[in-house]
Amino acid sequence: MTTAAGVSVDTASKDIAQGRLVFQLAYGDCDVVGIAYFAIYYPWMERAYSTWLHAHGIRSGQMLEDLGIVTVGASSGATYAQPARVFDRLACQVVLERLGTSSYTLGFDFTRDGTLVTRGQMTFACRSPRWDKTPVPDRLAAILSSLPRRHTDPDLRRAPKE
Repeated sequence: MTTAAGVSVDTASKDIAQGRLVFQLAYGDCDVVGIAYFAIYYPWMERAYSTWLHAHGIRSGQMLEDLGIVTVGASSGATYAQPARVFDRLACQVVLERLGTSSYTLGFDFTRDGTLVTRGQMTFACRSPRWDKTPVPDRLAAILSSLPRRHTDPDLRRAPKE
């Protein structure tokens, strides 16, 4: 498989190249009664995003050198539809919610066996080396556009259609 950036990936990396990260919760992810701690989704969102970028040839920590910009988190949030428990196997699908001229919003749909558990979102703003507002670079916009779009379902109990 070849990514939108022309990077060759093996079959084992196909999921992350498509913005999908599968993982299993452990005790360290959960509270004392074995339910996933609400904030544990944020590291998984970052991991899904940064490994997806890396699969497309971009290292988030080197965007200034590679793209001439930095991205800063402008907002984030999460909505919890169902509890996840220790040893649950979850999938996090990164989706494109919005691509603006100088910022973009990514969604993160966490599912267990196809059922939506949590829905997260993060908005990133692009800044120049002097921290001025700057456009999303064409290379990054093309890679972002390769993500699936979120099909918002008002019923959070259902995962978006794939």
